[in-house]
Amino acid sequence: MHNILNVGIVGYKFMGRAHSNAWIKAPLFFDIPAQPVLKAACGRNERSLKDFCRQWGWQETETDWRKLVTRPDIDIIDIALPQHLHYEVAIAAAKEGKHIFCEKPLAMNSRQAEEMLLICESNKVKHYLNHNYRRTPAIALAKRMIDDGRLGRIFHWRSAYQQDWIVDPDFPLTWQLLKETAQAGPQWDLNSHCVDLAHFLVGEISSVISLQTNFIKERPLADDYKTGNLQAERKGSEKGEVTVEDAACMLVQFKNGAIGSFEATRFATGRKNKLSFEIYGSKGSLVFDLERMNELLFYSNEDPEGEQGFRKILATEPTHPYVKNWWPPGHLIGYEHSFIHAVVDFIHAIHEDKEIVPSFQDGLKIIKVLEAGAASAEVKHLITIQ
Repeated sequence: MHNILNVGIVGYKFMGRAHSNAWIKAPLFFDIPAQPVLKAACGRNERSLKDFCRQWGWQETETDWRKLVTRPDIDIIDIALPQHLHYEVAIAAAKEGKHIFCEKPLAMNSRQAEEMLLICESNKVKHYLNHNYRRTPAIALAKRMIDDGRLGRIFHWRSAYQQDWIVDPDFPLTWQLLKETAQAGPQWDLNSHCVDLAHFLVGEISSVISLQTNFIKERPLADDYKTGNLQAERKGSEKGEVTVEDAACMLVQFKNGAIGSFEATRFATGRKNKLSFEIYGSKGSLVFDLERMNELLFYSNEDPEGEQGFRKILATEPTHPYVKNWWPPGHLIGYEHSFIHAVVDFIHAIHEDKEIVPSFQDGLKIIKVLEAGAASAEVKHLITIQ
């Protein structure tokens, strides 16, 4: 491996750590055509940023992302920021000819997403949107089985993304609970993943009708309530308004005639990060649960009569996507591996000058569905997606 790709990352919290781990591990386990170099990390708090760089091996620090994206020694800009900051960084990076690895959701609205896509395409840079669950081996296997016709004609998609981290009314107001920084609640943050998977596995969505609700309308302010610190300390007794929904449900029609449901909530007590989906077709069915992410349940009508039933596929065999680069069969892999797989595919896309999915084009399609869902909840009727 003789080529190198210098990476500059913007953001160093949860996603900054997950992305850093991926850049480090990718060349250790996969034969990739270029070596990613952790060149520079950018953040506002210089002291915390230096600690992050020291721990993860980033060579240099920058406190101004505008300076980072103009550096001639940077090939890739990794955007590991809240979504309200994606637009400006991505536009500037693309204009500088940098390839972009961007965390989801893509943007605050479809207007931003359209411009981000246009600028990336005009400047001929690779643009990847990190819906990393596509690269979980069990989900990649599900895609292969569907493409091979194992489910036949698909009738139903059913998904739920359930968390419980804001059930406590004393949990402080953070940026995720403000429209100005998050655009929406689980409709944007969680349903974006589910819509991406539905597009990936079933097809594009043509219409949506939706319901949203808010359970707790005010929360205690915290000293750093706009920085994304989920362990933020309360700031006295002062409270602020929650300006996004707490839960959202969508019913959709797919362009291929299938119908689907999407539930997204942060009030599912006991559920920490449960993403599940069920797909029902004329020849068979598939069931996935992120809390058991190495498993895929499969039912086939073609099994002998009297022997039919859901059977568990443990997606750890070398024949399963990505798995041959990890451990012997039966040894499980986890959440962080999906990020590593994304980095591997992204580097191949750059080296081979090919498209990678999901791209900003996919991100735009996702946001159009999310916007239609949010609008439907307001007007109380079906909305067709343009």
